[in-house]
Amino acid sequence: MARTRRARVQDVHDLALGMPHVTVEWISDDRPVYQVGRKSFVFFRNPRPDAKDPETGERYPDVIVFWVPSVDDKQALIQDESTPFFSTPHFNGHLSVLCRASRIGELSRRELAEVIEDAWLSRASARRGANWLAANER
Repeated sequence: MARTRRARVQDVHDLALGMPHVTVEWISDDRPVYQVGRKSFVFFRNPRPDAKDPETGERYPDVIVFWVPSVDDKQALIQDESTPFFSTPHFNGHLSVLCRASRIGELSRRELAEVIEDAWLSRASARRGANWLAANER
């Protein structure tokens, strides 16, 4: 079986846009919000005080937010120290995980695709989700 390559930030854009019925809103010129049915499923967050370097206190400029299907999925991603996913108290009770763009290469492209597909499925309508699942044998 061929090994998949490391993920890149451009893959986030390509994979999110590759899902059906996706629209893009812009926080700024370089911070897209990918939506399905007017519901965000992936977005590039502007620097905020809750996500910062623990040593310098500098806000992370490159945080990407991914929706997840459930609290269990969120916990699985943020508790697995082999993944670059994390959360902050600001996101307690929110079905999403954070990842710094600078660490996206710690995932394979396939792993990233699964996270984005799950994010899309968690926000798409039941009909759209069922159609996508049927067409993609997942």
